[in-house]
Amino acid sequence: MRQTAEPPPAAAQPRRHDPFIRVRGAREHNLRGIDVDIPRDALTVFTGVSGSGKSSLAFGTLYAEAQRRYFESVAPYARRLIHQIGAPKVDSVTGLPPAVSLEQRRSTPGSRSSVGTVTLLSNSLRMLFSRAGAYPEGAPRLDSDAFSPNTAAGACPSCHGLGSIHRTSEELLVPDPGLSIREGAIAAWPGAWQGKNLRDILEVLGHDVDVPWRELPAADREWILFTEEQPVVTVHPVRDADRIQRPYQGTYMSAHRYVMRTFSDSKSATLRARAERFLTDSPCPVCKGRRLRAEALAVTFAGRTIAELASLPLTALDRVLAEDLMSRIGPVVELGLGYLSLDRTAPTLSAGELQRLRLATQLRSGLFGVVYVLDEPSAGLHPADTEALLGVLDRLKAAGNTVFVVEHHLDVVRHADWLVEVGPRAGEHGGRVLHSGPPRELAGIAESATAQYLFGAGGDGPGREGHDEHDGRAVREGHDGRAVREGRAVREAAGAVRLEGVDRHNLRGVDVEFPLGVFTAVTGVSGSGKSTLVGQVLAREVGERLAEPGFPVRRLVEVDQKPIGRTPRSNLATYTGLFDVVRRLFTAAPGARARGWKAGRFSFNVAGGRCETCQGEGFVSVELLFLPSTYAPCPDCGGARYNAETLLVRHDGLNIAEVLALTVESAAAFFAGVPAAARSLKALEEIGLGYLRLGQPATELSGGEAQRIKLATELQRQRRDHTLYVLDEPTTGLHPADVRVLLRQLHGLVDAGHSVVVVEHDMDVVAGADWVVDLGPGGGADGGRIVAAGTPRQVARAGQGRTAGYLARALGTARGR
Repeated sequence: MRQTAEPPPAAAQPRRHDPFIRVRGAREHNLRGIDVDIPRDALTVFTGVSGSGKSSLAFGTLYAEAQRRYFESVAPYARRLIHQIGAPKVDSVTGLPPAVSLEQRRSTPGSRSSVGTVTLLSNSLRMLFSRAGAYPEGAPRLDSDAFSPNTAAGACPSCHGLGSIHRTSEELLVPDPGLSIREGAIAAWPGAWQGKNLRDILEVLGHDVDVPWRELPAADREWILFTEEQPVVTVHPVRDADRIQRPYQGTYMSAHRYVMRTFSDSKSATLRARAERFLTDSPCPVCKGRRLRAEALAVTFAGRTIAELASLPLTALDRVLAEDLMSRIGPVVELGLGYLSLDRTAPTLSAGELQRLRLATQLRSGLFGVVYVLDEPSAGLHPADTEALLGVLDRLKAAGNTVFVVEHHLDVVRHADWLVEVGPRAGEHGGRVLHSGPPRELAGIAESATAQYLFGAGGDGPGREGHDEHDGRAVREGHDGRAVREGRAVREAAGAVRLEGVDRHNLRGVDVEFPLGVFTAVTGVSGSGKSTLVGQVLAREVGERLAEPGFPVRRLVEVDQKPIGRTPRSNLATYTGLFDVVRRLFTAAPGARARGWKAGRFSFNVAGGRCETCQGEGFVSVELLFLPSTYAPCPDCGGARYNAETLLVRHDGLNIAEVLALTVESAAAFFAGVPAAARSLKALEEIGLGYLRLGQPATELSGGEAQRIKLATELQRQRRDHTLYVLDEPTTGLHPADVRVLLRQLHGLVDAGHSVVVVEHDMDVVAGADWVVDLGPGGGADGGRIVAAGTPRQVARAGQGRTAGYLARALGTARGR
């Protein structure tokens, strides 16, 4: 007889979990001991101006705490394999489920990483060929590893699975054969002493280093450039008469060997880039660029090899494959990435594309009850693609997950169930929670920088007439509260750069004109060819013609979002040149003059003034038994980076470490009487970076911050020659309030007689341009064409492509009117 269990008494019944994640006393970075409650099983957007502290709350506190708890649950021996995040500065966090982070990583993926490996689709495709592929008669069945170019079983033995080989030639290594070796004929050789050393060795070996290169015997030229021999000889240098030159043993290395070793082994990006100038990249002659062994390429599915299927756009691949693979491709296509192919290498993808690929993979993971923390998922998305993104976020939530999104895009903000705004301003003026609740309730928050853009004037809705306090031009709030310029007429072009018959990537026979002396916006859906046209074709064409007599552009400045440095030793002050000014001031201080110190004493990169315990890093590695190394502030300098004696010297009451700890805003007041410093700091303040610290490591800066630092560095130079400024998505990662500050600077450059070209998806930026080039109509093979070109109103009224309707809304006009 079946019995029904009696329900447990009330006291024994499991307590329902708290529906909120509760944070108490969060102090990470600039957070001011904040308390905030955030609902579970909801879509929550964290917003606020750049540097306000929203990422410190979402990633630095909530995600870091979830990772810390997971880390503590893992056996000690396994912890060594896990990348650790330090424990956040917070009193308590309750109700926090496990978390998954989908950040826009600034680190560059390896060349073997691809769309297929990121989405795990390559694994499924290899399994399909292994189990269901059509094999040649008598051929043995292959394991799935044999279809991977990243394994010994599958990689082409000639190119090791890379698909291409690097070669050089005499023409590349010696571009001017009229020069002698002593005059520098072998351009690929290193400079300074090492180059002279190789020349001296050749002279000892009996080669004539003073005749023109072309007059040397062909056999000698071949040996000098390509020999694998490395003879060792005694060199008796004859250089400076006033210096003793002792003989030494010198080892010869051919130009080809030096270039190949530098390109493959050097950790210096500058040296690798120089070496690459002397190399050509050509498809592997054995596998014809397909990266696999012949045995794997002999297997087909649906009449195609695995290399052929991997090269198809995902939208085309979707029509070929089995049902399981089709279901995996669907989310990728839905997120606007259907133009990508599985063999597209990861380094060629933007940070936004990589994050959306990982997001698509998560849709298939089947996880529930976790917190997903996303960093600006709308970055790089056309408005049409943003609508699909919102659907994906809703599906993650519907699967039983909590979704946290750090975001500025107003359509994403409106779509949220819950909104947390951190502010009111950046850096030390931020770090407070202004609002935590439904988005509609933000309208009543007077300090909110988001409310005015989300609701117009205090929530009264769109259509507010107003005045731009920054530049005195009349503005009208657009459909979403964003400022649309009406007081400025479209500028007239002062010439143009015309490109004809452009064939590159998906651009096929494109003819396009870029007017000069105006602000031009290039737009189109993801993968339509915008960055190729502007960054690779326009910039290269202009760069090659700068010295051409009569060419109207005299300088080219490309401002990208790449880091300003790859180590903590590079920072805001060193990149802008401000640190040179600061060190000169300290060298002139009485304490430094009395000791006879030079500027090098105040550098943390060289011995002398720096703390030798941490080598000027400010932190030391701590070895832990059974655990991976961790980092802690240096016990001797406490993170100051300098030794105690150096810190005794002061300028206006501050030592060098205290100056580096100043924010740009504070430093502007401190150095008000130093013109060389004041000019640099003013440019940084005017572009909205007043909250950054002078010594803030480059590794802590976002791509948008790095781009604005580069632009500020350029602005302080006050160039008069006609300059073309090229920017790729400059508004990525910026709050609408920060976008207005940036645009004021860019339009100021045009008003000063220069030209600006931006690749952009923000329709309010596009609406404020003088000229618009719209690419499309789709991405990949469906893109690469000029859909429309003209003033913003002309492009909107043309009604062609996917941009026109969104641009018409931003302009406040009816489509086609």
